[in-house]
Amino acid sequence: MANPKGFKTKKAKLRKAQKALSRKQKGSNNRHKARLKVAKIHAEISDARNDFLHKLTTRLVRENQTIAVENLTVKNMVKNKKLALSISNASWGELVRQLEYKCDWYGRTFVKIDRWFPSSKLCGHCGYIVEKLPLNVREWDCPKCSTHHDRDINAAKNILAAGLAVSVCGANIRPDRFESIGPLRKTSNGKKQKPKS
Repeated sequence: MANPKGFKTKKAKLRKAQKALSRKQKGSNNRHKARLKVAKIHAEISDARNDFLHKLTTRLVRENQTIAVENLTVKNMVKNKKLALSISNASWGELVRQLEYKCDWYGRTFVKIDRWFPSSKLCGHCGYIVEKLPLNVREWDCPKCSTHHDRDINAAKNILAAGLAVSVCGANIRPDRFESIGPLRKTSNGKKQKPKS
C-alpha cells in the first residue's frame, strides 16, 4: 500500500487558497470565507492521511503476529530541510502510535528496536557492520561476503530479525562488531559503493 502523499497532491490548491487569503482585507467577510477555504483544504489533507494510516496499520496488525519498528527520533529528523516535508507527510510518529495500540488490541507483539541498532549498516547475510553509510547510498556490497544489498530492504530484514530475537528470547540486539576495513566509497554510477582497497 503506497503512501498517498496527501499534502503533495493538494499543495498547489492550498498555496492558491493561502495566496487568496493573504490578499483579503483583515476583518472583512471575504477574508473569513477565504480562511474557511484554507482550513477546509488542511482538513482534507489531514483526513486523507489519517484514513490511509488507519487502513495500513489495521492491515499490518491483522496480517502479522509480531511487528518490529525502529525507535527513530522524528523530531530531529525533520530538522533536515531536504527530508522534513516527506517525513511530516508520511506522519511516522502517528503510524507507530497506531501500530502500538492496535497490537495491544489484537494481542500482537510490538517491538521497538533501539535507534542505535545499525539496521542499514549491518549485512543481513554475514553480520558485518560497515563503518559509514551516507544517506545518499541506496545500494552497497558487503566487504566481507560480497552480498549486494538494497539499503531499505536490508534494514527492514535486520529490524525484523532483531524484533523476533527480542520477542522470542529477549536477546541483545546489538551485534558483535567485525573489524571494519573502512568506509565505503562512491563508484562512478553514484549508487553502489565498494570498500577502499
